[in-house]
Amino acid sequence: MDQTIPGFTSTRSKRPEVLFGTRTGGPTRMTRSEGCRVWDDQGREYIDTVMALGAVALGYGHRAVVAAAERALRDGVVGPLPPVLEQETAELLAATLPGGEAVRFFKTGAEAVAAAVRIARTYTSRDRVLTCGYHGWLDWCQDGPGVPKQVAELRREIAFNDPGSLKRAMAEFAPVAAVVVEPVIDAAPTAAWLRALRQATSSSSVVLIFDEIKTAFRIEAGGMAERMGVTPDLMVVGKALGNGLPIAAVSGRRELMEAATQTMISSTLATEYVSLAAARAVLDTYRTQPVIDGIAAAGGRFFAGLDLLVTRYPRVVRAVRGIPEMCYLEFTDEATSSAVALTAAHRGLLLKRTAYNFMSFAHSDQVVDEILVRLESALDAVNRTC
Repeated sequence: MDQTIPGFTSTRSKRPEVLFGTRTGGPTRMTRSEGCRVWDDQGREYIDTVMALGAVALGYGHRAVVAAAERALRDGVVGPLPPVLEQETAELLAATLPGGEAVRFFKTGAEAVAAAVRIARTYTSRDRVLTCGYHGWLDWCQDGPGVPKQVAELRREIAFNDPGSLKRAMAEFAPVAAVVVEPVIDAAPTAAWLRALRQATSSSSVVLIFDEIKTAFRIEAGGMAERMGVTPDLMVVGKALGNGLPIAAVSGRRELMEAATQTMISSTLATEYVSLAAARAVLDTYRTQPVIDGIAAAGGRFFAGLDLLVTRYPRVVRAVRGIPEMCYLEFTDEATSSAVALTAAHRGLLLKRTAYNFMSFAHSDQVVDEILVRLESALDAVNRTC
């Protein structure tokens, strides 16, 4: 194993022990990607359902995105002044997202959610935050080694789809600056949950933040907020917004977003225009092509197939978790999940054994059917050894 990068790679979810658990012999490095397929350093081809951890929804190497990025490269990438493209892309994005009046751009989802929390703390003059889900690796939303106890104590986790947990935490942990929620955690949110979030935060002058890094430009362009008709105060988007290029954003009503100018929120490359050009191309593609319908169709076909496999292989898998556009199999144990992931890779399928596998606009009916064939072959092989 390469020892020059601690932990094998800089991205945790791409490490062999995450992809394949205790099993060895799976692909470890790749050379290129196209559509919904990738090629490893041995030249082997795989159908992919990981889709760069959800960062690609149109398909790898989408022509419009590539062309836009190439033009931005020729235009010089970055400079001393904010590009016109920043304002143009912000206007398009704000018009796409529920409650969008103003936008700030960032390079990563973790950075953008942290910025949203800082905006909320600045606006409310409060420090405490309630969270529900995964919001990145930065100190404000983590605990454990390297995170100061005093920082960790400013955050409390609440249970998903549980208005009672929210109500108790709002009372016991007051005063709260923000409630930060992933709107999908292994299942869709209930209408009662979203209403409780909106009512509880509004009545206490708390900023409601939807972390739609995974769900925006996948569930709907405007994420679960658009689908369910519940508008947060701030929305954080990323991943699919750049279709593989590094870009994220915070959007919300103008009065609240103005707090970003009252605190230190700045990034040297937030205004480089390769990623802005990619995002602009993504937004244009969603307006002109049935991307959401295509992802929904592929997701529905995939999810139904997984449901059927659960009934066929109960000794290997327990259930399907998530929603059609982003889902995964719950395996009977860790060793079994490792075996299935590795066996699937040997059959030319890269499958995430935990949350989530993502369908994309590049997953045709034929490709989804082939995924299910390869996955069933892997499940059958592991089942015979149980």
